[in-house]
Amino acid sequence: MEAEAFSNRRAHPELLDTLWEYQNQHGYIRDEDLEQCSKEFDISSIELEGVISFYHFFHRRPAGKFTIYLNNSIVSEFKGFQRVREAFERETGARFGEVDPSGMFGLFETSCIGLSDQEPAALINFLPFTNLNTLKVRQVIAKIKQGVPIEEVCDEVEDNIRYVPPGKRAVFFREYFPGNAITKLRGLSPEQVIEEINRSKLSGRGGAFFPTGLKWGLCRQQPAGPKYIVCNADEGEPGTFKDRVLMNAMPSLAIEGMAIAGYAVGAREGILYLRAEYSWMKAKLEKDIERFYRMGLLGKNVAGIEGFDFDIRLQLGAGSYVVGEETAMLNSMEGKRGEARVKQYYPIERGFLGLPTVVNNVETLCAAARILELGADHFLKAGTATSPGTKLISVSGDCHQPGVYEIEYGMTVEELLKLCQADAPYYMQVSGPSGECISMADKKRAFSKEDLSCGGAFMVFSKHRDILQILLNFTTFFKEESCGVCTPCRAGNFILQRKLEKMKLGLAQNSDYEDIRQWGHIMQIASRCGLGKTATNTLIKALDTFPEYFEVKQSDGFNRKFDLTKATEAYEKFKS
Repeated sequence: MEAEAFSNRRAHPELLDTLWEYQNQHGYIRDEDLEQCSKEFDISSIELEGVISFYHFFHRRPAGKFTIYLNNSIVSEFKGFQRVREAFERETGARFGEVDPSGMFGLFETSCIGLSDQEPAALINFLPFTNLNTLKVRQVIAKIKQGVPIEEVCDEVEDNIRYVPPGKRAVFFREYFPGNAITKLRGLSPEQVIEEINRSKLSGRGGAFFPTGLKWGLCRQQPAGPKYIVCNADEGEPGTFKDRVLMNAMPSLAIEGMAIAGYAVGAREGILYLRAEYSWMKAKLEKDIERFYRMGLLGKNVAGIEGFDFDIRLQLGAGSYVVGEETAMLNSMEGKRGEARVKQYYPIERGFLGLPTVVNNVETLCAAARILELGADHFLKAGTATSPGTKLISVSGDCHQPGVYEIEYGMTVEELLKLCQADAPYYMQVSGPSGECISMADKKRAFSKEDLSCGGAFMVFSKHRDILQILLNFTTFFKEESCGVCTPCRAGNFILQRKLEKMKLGLAQNSDYEDIRQWGHIMQIASRCGLGKTATNTLIKALDTFPEYFEVKQSDGFNRKFDLTKATEAYEKFKS
């Protein structure tokens, strides 16, 4: 009864879909749409406004017949973001954050859209446009003005799978036949499936690395029901795009992983939460889900297994980095603001609608499907004894071969830099802005859970890049993406941005560096969710990893950016 009461608290699972219907129909959510939605779901208009305003991609005012979102991540910055930004304004007649006078184009900046291997990149009506430059922007806008359908103008996104382990040791990118994994369930009990996952030592591939089999087993033990499987396809960490490649190259694999998890824990429904930035993959994924129903691999008696019924539906997000945190995602799925829950319960105890829920990301579920298909022994052959298997790494930045690399655990940083043909590497960002930065002094470190753990992103920056520009981009990202619920994160990221701006002006003193460390400590121990807890990881690590760089940035009491000649120029002219 307690779980039932918990599950009924303001949950409206259809709300996000309804808001998308309104926006897709009119280009924005009108006042009359708000009123209608408020009545339909019995939600106050104030609460509904709170939900709408939380998500980046919901608009309450017209956003243009063609809504353009230009990615402003650090890789984009270094690849020509500013020139592309200016070209969009010049060609459309609009300013960023506004709509042009005709109402045809709306220009907006957005954080990483999962295309870091093809920057600068943008979404126009949520269709992808990659490797942009000023000439390409001019051509794209000209075609749109001529009435060419946007579907004929957009780009086909390349998967850029650059490397797989030799000798058939690959786990993900190898020959694949849809249904092979699910049919392995025949003759296996749920407990045997969980045991096989446990034997493989598979851990979560989203960054937390929690043992997958343990999570499934704990969920199975929960007495409440029904139970749910959630596929977290909301990879919003800047520089990460491995799940995008998996879903685009072999979407069926994630579907099989969800069904296998459902069988293991006793769930009957799976929900694939797809980030809005990947809307262009939605139809493809839904088509694959429909194919599985036709093949008897979803629905009633899946794969001919009597009593195993499992359905999958797709839930489209609406733009929010923090929703990648599992409890924030569950709130979003329930039609609420995507704020992280207080960790009173784990999702396996009370997740979606207050009921036991397994949340795994795309890579984890794909790995689980391969393990069941190929056997745990195949998985254990790759990697190291303590970190078996392979890991997908999204590589971007200053390298000649950006893309996805399926590496065996144990590969060194130096080996990966050679594979991606890094260009004078100096600063490397591991696991995105919330991870850690390393230098070439770390080149012998190995990717593994016991050494250099990597959730999925590896950004390479050459010695010609300004470290402060990187850190300012990261801190601005966290400030913009903070949900604002807790003070340490809300205030801390704002203050840190100001400290870095002060440093950029040449005004930072020793006390500012100490303030950065103190705020970092406060945020790590007092923030409500992972965003605040990890937002300062890179900044503080950078102070220790590149001390010679920051020594130069410290002020000696004189403003180094102050130009005496310029300041007295007008006076000298007047005097003469």
